[in-house]
Amino acid sequence: MDARTPAVLVLRGPVARDEVPGLCADVRALLTGGGAAVVVCDVGGLGPPGLAVVDLLARLELTARRAGGRIRLRDADPALHALLDLVGLRFQVEGQVEEGEPALGVEETVETGDPAL
Repeated sequence: MDARTPAVLVLRGPVARDEVPGLCADVRALLTGGGAAVVVCDVGGLGPPGLAVVDLLARLELTARRAGGRIRLRDADPALHALLDLVGLRFQVEGQVEEGEPALGVEETVETGDPAL
């Protein structure tokens, strides 16, 4: 695996509070030992979203950032998106373009006479 190939961590729920440190250790190991820069967290099996899921994802993201990487969500329920937005947490989701990056297949053009930015 190289830095461009994300590692995948499948999360099954409900996740008990005492399982969180182990999942954080898994993320850290995937980023530091596996050579990946991103861990894709498949959250489709977590069940109904709640504050425990928000806490888990926040801790996984913090662990990933401290290890020099980040997490990306896969198969996230729309209710989870809404809850994360409500609490002010932003996660990259598979299939969505990162902020500041053009969508695939979109080319930026410059009109002659446009001032340089």
